[in-house]
Amino acid sequence: MSKFADSSAMGDQEEAHEVVIDGLWDFYSKTMLPVEEATRFDIFQTSAITKGEIHSPPLVLLVGPYSAGKTSFIRYLVGRDFPGQRIGPEPTTDKFVAVLHGEEDRIVPGNALTVAPMSPFGGLKYFGNGFLTRFEGSVMNNDILKRITLIDTPGVLSGSKQRTGRTYDFDGVVNWFAERADMIILLIDPFKLDISDEMASAIRVLQSNADKVKVALNKSDAVSQQQLMRVYGALMWSLGKVMGTPEVCRVYMGSFWEHPPSNEETANLLRQEMEDMMHDLWILPRMGAVRKVNELVKRSRKLRVQACILDYLREEMPTFMGLEKKKQALLADMPGVFRAVCRKYNLPPGDFPDIAKFTQIASEMDFKTFPRLNGARLKGGKLMKALEDGIGETIPKLLEHIPTISGTAGSTLPTATVEATEAVGAEESVLRMAKRASAPGDIPVDAEHEKEDDGDKGEDKGDAGAEDQEAAAADSKNPFGQRRQSNPFA
Repeated sequence: MSKFADSSAMGDQEEAHEVVIDGLWDFYSKTMLPVEEATRFDIFQTSAITKGEIHSPPLVLLVGPYSAGKTSFIRYLVGRDFPGQRIGPEPTTDKFVAVLHGEEDRIVPGNALTVAPMSPFGGLKYFGNGFLTRFEGSVMNNDILKRITLIDTPGVLSGSKQRTGRTYDFDGVVNWFAERADMIILLIDPFKLDISDEMASAIRVLQSNADKVKVALNKSDAVSQQQLMRVYGALMWSLGKVMGTPEVCRVYMGSFWEHPPSNEETANLLRQEMEDMMHDLWILPRMGAVRKVNELVKRSRKLRVQACILDYLREEMPTFMGLEKKKQALLADMPGVFRAVCRKYNLPPGDFPDIAKFTQIASEMDFKTFPRLNGARLKGGKLMKALEDGIGETIPKLLEHIPTISGTAGSTLPTATVEATEAVGAEESVLRMAKRASAPGDIPVDAEHEKEDDGDKGEDKGDAGAEDQEAAAADSKNPFGQRRQSNPFA
């Protein structure tokens, strides 16, 4: 009876998930995509979302230095070797590998993977053959991969090898996956805590998706309890320094491979930490629809800012004479342009793109070709209105279809979890670990990305002196001013 109830509940959740995903694709393809095409969002920001991406299972991205245990972590999750697996103390994984579900075990080359029907990796074709020859799919028939897709990445190298030894934009590819991932796992070796400049650069690429990042301190059973405490403290200090924030992401300690923790002194602690991580992986599909809504709202905010910046630059250009001179003046004062756009359209500063990257791309374009907000390419402003209405009305209605994400403390996971675990046969698989963990309580959904910064809407507009003081204070804190130079992404 309980088995039937569990299956019915899971079926209802899957049906609700599909309703939300279909609604998101309808809103994106009919409203957001035309705006992206008009504002060249794929050039300034990132490639368009495909239907395969929207409907794909949750994506888990693994990042870290070489020999940190990324490939072993995947083997630990799926319970057996996967096609193309390479493990060793030296840099062995020299490719991006997508480990995904299929009827039979095989390796799919990168070019074929990007053009496969409903492939979530179609956007990677923009990185060219230099990358696609270093990208492949590892397909295997595994129950866990029905719920999540895993991305193994090449180890971050030190020195010039990271910059000159690769024929593609490594940070750009990592950022592409990070934007689409549901969870990013940064694996760290306790014997290699010194974060190189190249590793720091890779971590900073992830900072705009910091809410997804989890840190796994792998091989923790290789040190004593006292050493582990010191390693943990040193890691937290290093991460805080690199990420430039006192709020460091969650760190899990464990030994993520086929053997149980070998140090009896810390074995119980590590098992509990590993169970916590497996539990967080297990609930990813349940949070999949919410995560995709969150990412689409974030993208729409960036798109709105993009359209406003291009509209402002177009309006600032003269009609006939001095076009190039005015363009160069605007490029030289891009921080001032961003401040002006921020004030004119009442936009949150946090939604603006990186100034240096935007300026570099814009310098190669004709500002007179940028679309106006009320121009023909945006259908006289109707598309922007539809974008605003979608965020304010369409998305909230879709969220009503998502069941309450809650559980009862002390209860067990659905029977399907146990059956799937037995089918896989992996003693320390993600499902078996999830079975031992208690069911979650209410799972908080980060709503920060759903809130608009209303700025000075509630202030008395008749008090000119107060407005001047507020504007001066905003300028002093504005990330587009001189203080932005301290930003690690500047």
